[in-house]
Amino acid sequence: MNRLPGEAVEYHTSLVRCTLEAEDARAYWQHRSGDDALPNPQQAYGEYWFGVRSLDRVKVLLSAFRERFDAFPPTLRVLAGWVDMPPQTRRLICHWHVQLADPLYRAFTGEYLVERRAAAREGVTRDLVVRWIEERVPGRWSLPTRLQFARKLLQTAAAAGLLGRQITTRPFLNPTVDDRALAYLLYALRGIHISGSLVDNPYLASVGLQGPQLDRRMTTDAALRFRRQGSLWEFGWQYDSLLDWAAATVWRQSAAEIEGVA
Repeated sequence: MNRLPGEAVEYHTSLVRCTLEAEDARAYWQHRSGDDALPNPQQAYGEYWFGVRSLDRVKVLLSAFRERFDAFPPTLRVLAGWVDMPPQTRRLICHWHVQLADPLYRAFTGEYLVERRAAAREGVTRDLVVRWIEERVPGRWSLPTRLQFARKLLQTAAAAGLLGRQITTRPFLNPTVDDRALAYLLYALRGIHISGSLVDNPYLASVGLQGPQLDRRMTTDAALRFRRQGSLWEFGWQYDSLLDWAAATVWRQSAAEIEGVA
């Protein structure tokens, strides 16, 4: 029996070296299309996958993107062929994949920011994030590392459209999640082992989709069949898989053709 890939659970420092990088991620998707072999850093560097970057930087980007995208097939195949993806959707998809690959970022955006927003706080500061990191992972990192981590967490959340870009207190923003972005997330999570459920998880919570608002979105989305009664909910699917969803809404090819390209 095949085991589902799972969200990362071990804390690491990859985010310190590579934040959201949505445009570089798009280049990665395009170059990884139709190639099952892991990319060679020298090749990516020589072919200017990410523009004029040093070889060391190319190695960092490739390592981060492998963790964020290759670890969760078949998402990479779908993303490679989604040529008309709006910039905001691209940022949100990169945000969700960073959440999948990084448990600290997942907790920061899917729990801490959500709780502060629910408590009507005006935003978040670097000092608050430094304190939160120590509370979340006590004794794990030195103060200089926590300071660096806090900057990168804030920068990544701002790049995703969750926070403003002010230097002091960063206010909360309301990212726009269109129907295809929401469907992509749910069809992708369907094939990934996560700690929450499909209707209660940090991925949806991080973009403000919870409770009645989420119910309304899912009951009007043609790609989903959702019904809730009290504390009970029932999920149905218009398509059998993420690839089938992509075939009908993104690639406009058959799933078999998508499999043939990958």
